[in-house]
Amino acid sequence: MQVGIDSFAAAFDENSRALNPADRLRQLVEQIEHADAVGLDAFGIGEHHRREFLDSAPAVILGAAAARTQRIRLTSAVTVLSAEDPVRAFQNFATIDLLSRGRAEMIVGRGSSIEAFPLFGFRLEDYDALFEEKLELLLTIREHEQVQWTGKYRPPLTGQGVYPRPMQKSLPIWLGVGGTPKSFARAGALGLPLMVAIIGGEPRRFRPLIDLYRETGKRHGHPADQLKVGLHMLGYVGDNTQEAADTFFPGYAKAMTDVGKERGWPPMTRGSFDAQRGPDGALLIGSPSEVVDKVLRHSEALGGVSRISFQMNAASLPQIKMMRAIDAIGAAVAPALHAAADPH
Repeated sequence: MQVGIDSFAAAFDENSRALNPADRLRQLVEQIEHADAVGLDAFGIGEHHRREFLDSAPAVILGAAAARTQRIRLTSAVTVLSAEDPVRAFQNFATIDLLSRGRAEMIVGRGSSIEAFPLFGFRLEDYDALFEEKLELLLTIREHEQVQWTGKYRPPLTGQGVYPRPMQKSLPIWLGVGGTPKSFARAGALGLPLMVAIIGGEPRRFRPLIDLYRETGKRHGHPADQLKVGLHMLGYVGDNTQEAADTFFPGYAKAMTDVGKERGWPPMTRGSFDAQRGPDGALLIGSPSEVVDKVLRHSEALGGVSRISFQMNAASLPQIKMMRAIDAIGAAVAPALHAAADPH
């Protein structure tokens, strides 16, 4: 099982104080460099277009990291494709692939926030149709240097070349999904690897959707080893359970409560947080051995997982705590999960 970290480049600390943006981005690149040094497999940068985050241009951050890393795979988490030009998105990640000598990936999705739509002049009413059309174009560009394509929301391409081409023969493109059956089935039909965002509840509830993905992929003739499943989950690894929980909770509670105000969720309480840390909950928070055991339980419940990505900066942790957690994941969590049986 591959082990990675995802970041949304939080612009504020756990006490809601604004961070120096230049320092924050420099620290983020240092985190990616450190994750590479301790042997992690992937680092993903999210995409948001709001005051709380500094990741509106994830390809630029990943390009900076490409020049300072050697082995780690560099990915979006996710590219909000509905509000992006697929030509430009492909060019950006093909460039990262060349800079990193073949380590770039894309995770594309519709995004859980909607601020990109008015910002770039798209109608929220076209949320689904935009994504379907742009995903089709992105996959066409991946397969063909000269592109013949016609759609509704973008001028046609009539044989123009899209450059540069990536170093990898086929740039890896994952489909990032939440909980919509149509999205799981779409990934299966296209034979794309699946990245499932699980931020609450019991992960095992996703088993029917993952089964749908695999069954759809098989029905469309895609081999089982192509139908990979990854999990994006909130987590933090500390020296022991109590230290990890006490470190993560304050910033996490504020972030979830703030998001909840927009989405109609109740405020985050310590009781709810502790319940999510339980054996069947979605939060991967605890000592290295506890987190390993929990990831393996979730993998078994979901029929096998190929990659787990820890989202730690939802708690807006200071740099020293992020680096220590990366150390712990690299020293104890990743080796144990690397040794776990491949789901295929």
